[in-house]
Amino acid sequence: MHLRIGGPAPEFQARSDDGQHVSSATLAGGWAVVFFFPKAGTPGCRLEARQFEQALPEFEQLNTRIIGVSTDTEAKQALFREQCQLSFPLLPDGDRSIGRAFGVVGLLGLAKRQTFLIDPQGRLAHHWRSVHPTQHAAEVLEKVRTLQAAAPPPQGPL
Repeated sequence: MHLRIGGPAPEFQARSDDGQHVSSATLAGGWAVVFFFPKAGTPGCRLEARQFEQALPEFEQLNTRIIGVSTDTEAKQALFREQCQLSFPLLPDGDRSIGRAFGVVGLLGLAKRQTFLIDPQGRLAHHWRSVHPTQHAAEVLEKVRTLQAAAPPPQGPL
């Protein structure tokens, strides 16, 4: 599937490691960062996840949810969450349906380290194809701020 900025984000649904139902529909109305990582527990993935956790209060102030996705099992995701003390949901994608929808399934069936920003209307607002774990959360946060500042205010009833 070819994704384009401004086009609809892929539809998906999954149960997170902590039992939450997460889907494209549950993200509607707010901003969402969906970051894919290759393997729970590896150094780069730990670093990236911890950076997002550290910035989580700022993302929350911007009405932006963080969702992590990898091909690991629910149990491995739960252990990863515990080890990294994460408070955002992690989605196990063992069947690779989410990864395929976003076009990030790479070598050996692992997810490529890529991130997608979805706007409140369910459109792709940005796609990071090249991610450096130490700086990525800050880059994403800056992009959210920039796009929200440029967005027209919501229109209410007259």
